Amino acid sequence: MEGKVSIVTGASRGIGRAIATLLGANGGKVLVNYQGREDAAKETAQLIEAAGGQAIVERADVSVAEDAKRLVDVAVATFGRVDILVNNAGIARDGLLMRMKDEDWDDVLNTNLRGAFYMTRQVARPMMKQRDGRIINITSVSGIMGNAGQVNYSSAKAGMIGLTKASAKELAARNITVNAVAPGYISTEMTEVLGDDVTEHMLSAIPLGRPGTPEDVAAVVEFLASDAARYITGQVLNVDGGMVM
Repeated sequence: MEGKVSIVTGASRGIGRAIATLLGANGGKVLVNYQGREDAAKETAQLIEAAGGQAIVERADVSVAEDAKRLVDVAVATFGRVDILVNNAGIARDGLLMRMKDEDWDDVLNTNLRGAFYMTRQVARPMMKQRDGRIINITSVSGIMGNAGQVNYSSAKAGMIGLTKASAKELAARNITVNAVAPGYISTEMTEVLGDDVTEHMLSAIPLGRPGTPEDVAAVVEFLASDAARYITGQVLNVDGGMVM
């Protein structure tokens, strides 16, 4: 990743932080995006710099087209180009289908899917001029097999898979690859709030018998962003300990 310029959305913590830190290590350059936690985003930037990279921190709501444009513009103005986009920003507003509020549906679809669309559309412009680029969407196994109590989240993540495949076909002629990573049960702040019963149920469905870590996901993203994956596009790689086979 030395010299490569990355934008990682939702990079203030968890999976996003692990991805940004790995892409920025040893000479990488990263725009660390956040929406609500500036202090945490600055901590991510410090981790990148401690690992030998460069980082800038930029607040933006990726579900707003103007914010998405500004993120890409800032990265290009600062670093001269964008080599890698990781669409990681996401939220959850869980609830049963019959009780789900309209705003909970809208908020999740807007952030998780609309945001990925806006960022992909915007970053495609400089990447097409470069005739090179890597776009990696962080979806979820929930978007593959569905999850009760998450019709909004599962729908958004399934939509990201469709976005990945269609974008891959459109952008391949300009040497831009588009792939997705589908994490399973990963230990983050989002999963720490789940009760013991839910955790035990999730672990029972994982053949490897343990939750994943943000670093497990980041390693796969780094591979897809590297030259080693230059002939891979339109694919979804599950990082789930065997939950989906």
